[in-house]
Formats: sequence, structure tokens, C-alpha cells
Amino acid sequence: MERCPSSAVRASRVTGNSAWLTWFSALLLWATCGRKDRHNPKRLLKTTEDKVLVQGQIATSFLSSKHRKFPMRKRKEHEEGDKRKVLPRNLALPFVEVSRNLGLPPILAHADLVLTNWTTRNPERSLEIRNLDIIVSLPGGESLRGFILVTVLVEKAAVPGIMALVQAVNAILQHSDNSLLRALQQLRLSIQDITRTLGQMHNYVDPDIFYAVIRIFLSGWKDNPAMPVGLTYEGVSTEPLKYSGGSAAQSTVLHAFDEFLGICHSKESADFLHRMREYMPPSHKAFIEEIHSAPSLRDHILSSGNDQLLTAYNQCVEALVELRSYHITVVTKYLITAATKAKGRKPNHLPGPSQALEERGTGGTVVLSFLKSVRDKTLEAILHQSD
Repeated sequence: MERCPSSAVRASRVTGNSAWLTWFSALLLWATCGRKDRHNPKRLLKTTEDKVLVQGQIATSFLSSKHRKFPMRKRKEHEEGDKRKVLPRNLALPFVEVSRNLGLPPILAHADLVLTNWTTRNPERSLEIRNLDIIVSLPGGESLRGFILVTVLVEKAAVPGIMALVQAVNAILQHSDNSLLRALQQLRLSIQDITRTLGQMHNYVDPDIFYAVIRIFLSGWKDNPAMPVGLTYEGVSTEPLKYSGGSAAQSTVLHAFDEFLGICHSKESADFLHRMREYMPPSHKAFIEEIHSAPSLRDHILSSGNDQLLTAYNQCVEALVELRSYHITVVTKYLITAATKAKGRKPNHLPGPSQALEERGTGGTVVLSFLKSVRDKTLEAILHQSD
């Protein structure tokens, strides 16, 4: 059964004071606020303790990823042929504890690598890539820095769109079609800005470095043929645990857009996307659930008979299709084409991923078939007045 927004969902009012409304505002304040702002109620991280927890999550996430890059020891109590890998107790225990306190899985996720792993060089200047830097790094040099910071800017480009969702839901509840039209127009512009921002990846990330180095650290140990039984967290569990690697699917942005626009994905894709929500900060996941619980935009437009609203909705869907098509182009360059080049290249200093990972995304999907399915299902959401 496909997971689609129901036309009979609860019509809860969305207000600007909701904690989940300011999910990205909190991210911006993370890098720019001073001590006097640490108790701002709009912040995702309200106390110094929260900040320490996040820094602990980042540090242990990166340490565990670096640890699994090198040969892991086998469990002593098992015979030599046992393929299970072990994260040592001194990493596993604090990693799991900090992760539990934050409501996140104990693995390097999008929230660790991107959302809280950046800072401004000069807080007085604008948020552009030349004024940003990463906090914690992995192998990959300038390409890793570019990959993280371009992704940060993609999240920033989504801010007007996220705000537009809230404005649109309120407009539906208040029966204000003019306000809804403006919100849909703002959402379309935000999606188009996301696509343009994603294009900066070509300027800052070397495909060979991404393929051979960076994605190794993001591969995770669920749906990963290179680690089929998962990873044992010593002192936490006697059996291996399986977690997906960091993935763009763990970002709140497109989940929220899909819920608002009523995009229905195939069961396989929907199952994966819903599983990725478990890798989001709790307030981000709550944001998506609130959008899902809001009145149906599609039903409202069809019942209104307003051609302007129908056109504006379809333009949002078309912009989302274009974004997903462009994402396929980027993934083809950085994964499929890079893999082909790596196969034909003479041995060099780049380690290269396991052959089992060649066609898989960092979240564990067979990447192109997944992305094309998501794109095609988005296109099917186009409305016609006869619908």
C-alpha cells in the first residue's frame, strides 16, 4: 500500500510559533548567535548542553567512520572466518549514548555531516561558500569541504520554500486563495533556487575524489554488500546492528515538499524514504508529520475550481521534477561515470570503494532506479481540472 497523504487528514492549524517551523532558522543561528541568544525559543539547540551533545555526536560519528575505513578487528570469541566487524567499546559507548540523547541513530548521518557541521568565517558577511567552513573533516580535502558546504547552501535555498509550506497551510485553513497563490509561487522559486545551488557541486567537488574517497565514509552498514551483517557496537549489543549511511534522503526538505504537494511514491521508494526519517533530528521529523496532517492541498485546489491555483501547483510539481532530473544528472556524473572511469584507470593512490558499492547510493539504494522512480512519480502528480 502506497504511503500517500490522505484527503481526510486532520486539519491542524500550522502557526509560526511551532518548534518545527524554525528548523532551519535554528541551523542558521547555530553558527551566528552569541551567548545572549542561546535561550532563544526559536532555536533548535537551546542550551550549551545541547551544543556539546551535537559536537559529541559529530566527533564520534566521524571517528567511527574513520575507524571503519581501516581493517576492523574480528571478535575474539568467534572463529577467524567470522566476517562481523566491531566498533571498539571506547567509541561505541559514547557514540550510542550521545545519539540516544539527541534522538539520532549512532551513525554518521546527514544531520551530522551537513546540518551542524558548518560555521561562518565572518558572521557579519553573507552565507555564501567563500564565507563558510566545515567544523570536522574526513579524507577528501577541498572536495569534501565543497560537498558539505554546497549541501548546506542547498538547505539554505530551501528556507523560503519551507516557510511557504506553512503560509500555504494557513491560507487553506483561512480560505484565502490569494495567500495560497503567493505561497505556491514562493515554493516554486525556492525549488528552482535549490536546483541552481546544487549546480555548484560541479565547481567544488572532484568526481573521482567523491567516488573513490568521500562516499566510502558515507556507505553505512545496512543494505551495504560490503558489510552484509552490519557492525557490532562493542559494549552495546552482542549482535551486529545495521544503519544506513548518510544520504540526501535524510534531509527534511524534499520529504516536506512531497507531503505538501501530495506526491505518492512507489511502495519500495516510499518505504526507503520513510525509513530515512528515522535519521532526522526529532523536530525535523515532527515538521514532516505536521505537514502530512494538514489539509490536502490537491483536494483544495480541485474543489476550488481556481485555474490560477491549479497552474501554480503544477508549476511547483514541474520545478520538483526538474530538480530531481538534475539530481539524476549529478549522481550519474559523480557515481556512474566515475565508476566507469575508475574501472579503466591504472592503479593509483585513490583507494576506491568496494565493487559491491559501485551502483549504490550512500543510503544503500540501487541509486539510479530509485531516483528515476521518485522523479517519475513526481511527474504523475500533475493535476488536470477533470481530476
